[in-house]
Amino acid sequence: MGTSVRVKEASVITPSEPTPRCVLALSALDSQLFLRFTIEYLLVYKPSPGLDQPNTTARLKSALSRALVPYYPFAGRVRPKPEGPGLEVVCAAQGAVFIEAFAVRYKANDFEKAPKTVTQWRPLLSLHVADVLKGSPPLVVQLTWLVDGAAAIAIGINHCLCDGIGSAEFLNHFAELANERRETSYMRIQKPVWERHLLKPPRGEERRVDSASHPEFSRVPDLCSFMNKVSTGLKPTSITFDKTRLNELKRVAQCTSEDGEAARYTSFEVLAAHVWRSWARAIGFPGNQKLKLVFSINVRNRLKPGLPEGYYGNAFVLGCAETSARELEEKGVGFGSGLVKRAKERVGKEHVREVMEWVWERKGCPDPVGVLIVSQWSRLGLENIDVGLGKAWHVGPVCCDRYCLFLPVRDECVSVKVMVAVPTSAVDNYHLFMRSSHL
Repeated sequence: MGTSVRVKEASVITPSEPTPRCVLALSALDSQLFLRFTIEYLLVYKPSPGLDQPNTTARLKSALSRALVPYYPFAGRVRPKPEGPGLEVVCAAQGAVFIEAFAVRYKANDFEKAPKTVTQWRPLLSLHVADVLKGSPPLVVQLTWLVDGAAAIAIGINHCLCDGIGSAEFLNHFAELANERRETSYMRIQKPVWERHLLKPPRGEERRVDSASHPEFSRVPDLCSFMNKVSTGLKPTSITFDKTRLNELKRVAQCTSEDGEAARYTSFEVLAAHVWRSWARAIGFPGNQKLKLVFSINVRNRLKPGLPEGYYGNAFVLGCAETSARELEEKGVGFGSGLVKRAKERVGKEHVREVMEWVWERKGCPDPVGVLIVSQWSRLGLENIDVGLGKAWHVGPVCCDRYCLFLPVRDECVSVKVMVAVPTSAVDNYHLFMRSSHL
């Protein structure tokens, strides 16, 4: 695999104009222990006739340099605060990294299906940052020219600096600057807003938080060597749900809901429940094993007052649905959909304040036992990011692992591609259950 991609050049890209030299504090939600990793996106663009590769590379490097002016913390370095809890960013225009590479074997159509192994596409982002708090650049961009003239752009962004919505806003800003075909007057660039003080942890008051209302931070008994069961010999899978299949799932959910025929569920609620149930049934957990479905809930508009447009920090909390493996299987997708829906409904201003206390004062962090994490990338607009090469042919992660991603489908705004790696022994049953919503 080491020869599948050859790096031509790696450059440090600094802001094109002077930027503030300062130390910026990150919020309580930014500083959570479980966010200290890199978000890794992979966008693949089809070949363009007559494409000038050197000019395109130069355009992207220039656009990155200009994007780092308003987003100057992405050119800084994240570190723990010298005193007290939390993280901060040292902003001194240290720079991001841009890599240009050439693939030896990959073509655009190779990305139509899931990778053969969880790390098959790792060379497309060859600088992998294992520890985001040890002076590493928070932003890495790799442009890889594929053998058919297509382009793969992989982006690694330190999750401590932004969430999915914030990273998508940055990428759209970068794309607008890189796309020479757009008229400047039509640029839709959103002004980035730092303002991390708006998510201050609660201070100076005694608060009694009911742990039962935050199952995302509680531990469940491990009755089956859970981590070994779900992390060994993983095989990537990819299944697409179009509008017809999503509507069918909604009908099945209504029929099996404890709320009866009056139940109304969103596409996310029914698909998340269906994936959770199919995954659990395929792996075969003991009936009394407690299982959780964990997913992010955007709180930008759930706070009073809401966060300003352009806020690109982490502005989500974790929703958590919980039940036993037996109940999840026997009560059907409607039961699971109801759990997901109620987990979303629990989140309000007070809930967010309690989460900030958990992660700031108590160092709360989700325990992985019993957990399936679902991350919804299908509503971030990543498929519309056009750096002058057209819309992305493929959008997905650099590496596929046991965390489930909902991905956008090219030219089908309603459809969702579900990508997750499951144990090889469970793949066939997982596909069977996923394709048979009535079972």
